[in-house]
Amino acid sequence: MVDKILVVEDEAALLETLQYNLAKEGYLVYTAADGLAAVEVARRERPDLILLDIMLPKLDGLEVCRILRRDMNVPIIMLTARTDEVDRVVGLEMGADDYVTKPFSMRELLARVKALLRRVRLLREEMAADQERPTAQVLEFGNITIDEARHEVLLDGELLALSPKEYDLLLFLARHRGATLTRDLILDRVWGWDFGGGTRTVDVHIRGLREKIEPDPANPSRIVTVRGVGYRFEG
Repeated sequence: MVDKILVVEDEAALLETLQYNLAKEGYLVYTAADGLAAVEVARRERPDLILLDIMLPKLDGLEVCRILRRDMNVPIIMLTARTDEVDRVVGLEMGADDYVTKPFSMRELLARVKALLRRVRLLREEMAADQERPTAQVLEFGNITIDEARHEVLLDGELLALSPKEYDLLLFLARHRGATLTRDLILDRVWGWDFGGGTRTVDVHIRGLREKIEPDPANPSRIVTVRGVGYRFEG
């Protein structure tokens, strides 16, 4: 099947360039020039990946990302002309999977797109395999249950609303319970070696997980910070 990509960009020349190069790579490309149109097209076409500019008319990219995250788990790469780290962190907190700062190399962007689609495809294959495996592993840590077959996490028997990347992160930590894991190792295993978000991405997602699973997020006891190194999952 041909992967469908939605490009959301209000700069006409860049939009046309992106559309041309993605189509040349064999992708089916949809476009939108403002935030409201982006939400409409995404809901109608259900793309496999979205390239989303932050600065958009009618509805900015961060709000578009927040809205779409409620509806679907489509991978999102943010396109931003801003170099402020805060803007990038906010984008990741809203649910973006990656970001590229303008001006960018078309070759690099296409490589990011290909890598992200490949990871999503592998995840779907793993999910399908898990569903066919009758004895899929269930990990239990006190009042936390991780069901690998269902890709679900329960806290006190209640389903936790985790983003795909939060689930991947928690599962990786849980599988290495008690081990001190560096930020670089976590970034490599959960996001992939070619992800350009940097280790701050790990910190942002750890903070989000703590808000959801820690009895006291201000004093975490389950995901412990190992100063100057990374994190350790205590369960």
